[in-house]
Amino acid sequence: MSEGNGNSESSASDGVPGTDTGASPRPEPVEVPEALVTPAAAEAPEVSERPPVFALRGLWKVFGPQADAVPHDPALAALDPAELRARTGCTAAVRDVSFDVRKGEVFVVMGLSGSGKSTLVRCLTRLIEPTSGALTMDGEDVLAMDRTRLRELRRHRAAMVFQHFGLLPHRSVLDNVAYGLEIQGMARAERRAKAAEVVGKVGLEGLEDRRPGQLSGGQQQRVGLARALAVDPQVLLFDEPFSALDPLIRRDMQEEVIRLHREERRTMVFITHDLTEALRLGDRIALMRDGRVVQLGTPEEIVGRPADAYVRDFVRDVPREQVITVGAAMRAAGPGDGDAGPELAPTATVSEAIEAVARSGEAAARVVDGRGGLLGVVDRERLLGVVAGTARMPETARMSETGTALR
Repeated sequence: MSEGNGNSESSASDGVPGTDTGASPRPEPVEVPEALVTPAAAEAPEVSERPPVFALRGLWKVFGPQADAVPHDPALAALDPAELRARTGCTAAVRDVSFDVRKGEVFVVMGLSGSGKSTLVRCLTRLIEPTSGALTMDGEDVLAMDRTRLRELRRHRAAMVFQHFGLLPHRSVLDNVAYGLEIQGMARAERRAKAAEVVGKVGLEGLEDRRPGQLSGGQQQRVGLARALAVDPQVLLFDEPFSALDPLIRRDMQEEVIRLHREERRTMVFITHDLTEALRLGDRIALMRDGRVVQLGTPEEIVGRPADAYVRDFVRDVPREQVITVGAAMRAAGPGDGDAGPELAPTATVSEAIEAVARSGEAAARVVDGRGGLLGVVDRERLLGVVAGTARMPETARMSETGTALR
C-alpha cells in the first residue's frame, strides 16, 4: 500500500481543528437488520484469549500550540473540548485511549462526527503522529520506529481502506489492485498474477481491464479492498469505507467484509459512525465521544448494558431481541424445565428464540451446550423482558474514561 494513500484526508478527520468537538448531538435513530450477531463470533475463541496485535495505553493526539503540554497537565487534560480550545487553542482529538486489538477479531471504533475515531485509526500507523502515550504492534514500539521500519509496517503489516477510494484513474482495475505490490518491488508478472487472484476473491472477475471511471461506486470500493488485500497485510484498517455508498451496495460490502473475515480470520479495525454497521460487523465495539472511549464491549454488552446515558441514548432504538443472545437472557433451569421445548445454542438471538417458541407451542426454549447439556431456559417472560427492555442483563466489562476495564 502506498504511504501517501489517503494521507491528504487526515486534515478532515474526526477531531482535528475545524471540526465541532463540542457537545455531541443526539445520535440518529437506527434501523437494525436481522442477523446482527457477527457470524464468526460463535466459531471463534474468546477474544480475551487471543494475543494482542495493537496495544494502546494512554494515547493522546492534541492539535494546536504547545500540544505536548495538555496530556501532562491534569488541569488541562480534565477540561471539556470547548474549555480546552478557549484556554489553549488546542483540540484534543484523542484523549487518553487504552485498549487492545486482539488477533483475528473485527474491532469497531464508532462515534459521531468529531468523536476522534478517524484520527485514532491514523495514529495506529502514524499517518498522524500521536502526542503522548504508548502504542505497540505485536509487542514492538510503533512510536520508536524509524522511517524504514515504519515504511515496512505500512507496506507489509497493515493496509488501509479509505472512504475515498484513491484509485489511479489511468490504470486498469488489475493494475490498481497490484499497485501496493509494485511499491514493494514485486516483478510485474508476479504482481499481476497475485492481483488477479485477489480480484476474483472480491467478486470483480471480468472487470480486470476496466478503468475506475467505468465502475460503479460499489465496484470501486471493491477495488480499494482488493488493493489492500493484495499485499496480504496482518491487519486491515477501514476508515468509514462504505459511508458514501447507497444502502443496498453498502450492505453488500458489509457482507463481503463478513465473508472475508470468516474465510481468512484476518484482524480488522473498522471505523464507522453507523451503529447498524458496528453491530453487524464488530466482535467488539469501542464507542467514542469527544476523543474518549466511553464504552468498550461486545455488541451485546453495548446494547444490553450501556455504560452511561450517552450510550443508552445511542442504542435506544436498537431492537434488543436481534442483538441479545439467549445465553445472556436465560434463567437457571428448574424442575421439569429440561423435559420439553426447542433446543437453542447460547449464541442464538432472542429473536430466534421467540420464533422457535412460537412455532413449537411450548412455554420455553432450552439453552444447551455443544454436547446437549442443559445450560438454562428462556421462557416467554424472559423473552418479553428483553423486547421491552425490562430484563436485567448480566454484568459486563466497561471502560472508564482512562480506558481501564471495569467490572
